[in-house]
Amino acid sequence: MTIVVGYVPTPEGEAALAAGISEAGLRQEPLHVVNTSRGDSLVDSRFASEDALAAVRARLDESGVVYEIAQQLGRHDASDELVEIADRVKASLLVIGLRRRTPTGKLITGSQAQRILLDAHCPVLAVKASY
Repeated sequence: MTIVVGYVPTPEGEAALAAGISEAGLRQEPLHVVNTSRGDSLVDSRFASEDALAAVRARLDESGVVYEIAQQLGRHDASDELVEIADRVKASLLVIGLRRRTPTGKLITGSQAQRILLDAHCPVLAVKASY
């Protein structure tokens, strides 16, 4: 089985990557790191640059876990892409980072994390960044 990590170049994404590396080491499973964007804007800060991906690769190489990195422009929201990928690789765990939000913000805008939690067919580990 495989552990899938939803990665974005933010403190929350770094927390998800750290948790994914830890789980992959504990479970002796490969890690599939996913960075995706819908590609519907000219600049998307969640789509990792080559430098950010190089830093992720270095961190993964140092950890010693077997890994694969997938970066893609999707047709769907990131939540849909992550659930589809987790299903495709038959993931044993999906790891995501959570950001801080106000109660009003949670009510007004739909949450990608909430959709992942509801739609995923495997266990989901949701982690917060430490500030």
